[in-house]
Amino acid sequence: MIGILCLAMSACQSPLIKSNSSSLSSSNSAQSQQKTQETAKVTAKFTISTQGIGDAQIGMTYGQLKAKLGETAQFQVKIPFMVGFDAIAVSQSGQVQYYILYPAGQTLRDADVIEAVLTDNPNYITVEGIGPGMPLRQVEKVYGQAILSYNTSNESREYVRFANQPFSNIYFRSVAGKEELAGIYPKPLQEYNETKIFQDRAIIRSAEVIKESRP
Repeated sequence: MIGILCLAMSACQSPLIKSNSSSLSSSNSAQSQQKTQETAKVTAKFTISTQGIGDAQIGMTYGQLKAKLGETAQFQVKIPFMVGFDAIAVSQSGQVQYYILYPAGQTLRDADVIEAVLTDNPNYITVEGIGPGMPLRQVEKVYGQAILSYNTSNESREYVRFANQPFSNIYFRSVAGKEELAGIYPKPLQEYNETKIFQDRAIIRSAEVIKESRP
């Protein structure tokens, strides 16, 4: 009844209405804050940054990561992973989240520090929204012109950097199709090859975060 009267009389100033309104406002504010905090946690969990990928942070030990993830994760050794590196595949909910890289032929122990992490999981992105599976044309709108390169002395692994990317220790690998080079390179090919021309279907294949070397 009070609500009906207030609708009919604009001058109505019921203390009951004020109290309920204040209570609802506080409740909505608390819920909004909680959702924001939950979103921030989820975002951090899937963020590629100069500090690492998701929960795997550069500088933490392998044992610390295992303790942090607990029983929610599975850890599988991948030998070989790629030339020069073996890896630990970290999986959750039946899906590989990322790989902890370490020198081939060695064993990653709990006390060892994580120095390199790689992901090809499209759930992981930078704060600008860039990650595996994204077309290079789309990435250029955020980070500027793409420059692709590969070196035959580095197993011909193709990488792509962008003119305005705001980091120095995050490396993107590129690909077209399953294993095809994304770049279109001038001939004759050299030991080191670089181009700004690439196939329309070129995408980011994976992202690597490497410990920055200090002078």
